[in-house]
Amino acid sequence: MSETPAAYLKLVALQRLCRAKAIGLPQQADIVEYWSGIGFTMDGVRYVAPIPEVSEILHVPRYTKVPGVLGWIKGIANVRGRLLPIMDLIGYFNRRSPLQEKRRRLLVLEHGDVYSGLVVDDVMGMQHFPVDTYSRDSGEQDAAIVPYTDGCYTRDDGKWIVFSPHRLVDDPRFMQVARTG
Repeated sequence: MSETPAAYLKLVALQRLCRAKAIGLPQQADIVEYWSGIGFTMDGVRYVAPIPEVSEILHVPRYTKVPGVLGWIKGIANVRGRLLPIMDLIGYFNRRSPLQEKRRRLLVLEHGDVYSGLVVDDVMGMQHFPVDTYSRDSGEQDAAIVPYTDGCYTRDDGKWIVFSPHRLVDDPRFMQVARTG
């Protein structure tokens, strides 16, 4: 019988050492799909708007009041050379915010020909929810807001109702801003 070459024995030893020290493949983790939106509050309730429906978020800019419009129309502002109607979202639902206006925020919408800003109590930034936490039943809420909502997501910090600014803009009542009578 012939002897095994020394080089081969060293390679076998190196292979055993490598296998002994090798880190295993990563564990196959379950992939969780997320839905993301812009979180905001209105009258103490948390809402989340689909990201594509909000163009930008601003502090409420200085605006000029417009005569002859409904009370929830705050006025019109010049934002980077464009005239932006400023509308109080909670005012549209016939309620008042307890917060000072300088503490509130503005969600800017661009939908079709409509460019407007909705004043909300606060903006909570981007929110991410596992899609399996979605429920079509958002629970008890103001009947006036229901036509603009579409279920909710639930996390450890509670329920977030999905609010669609596009549905609001598509509602003919939202576009009727002139005071009549």
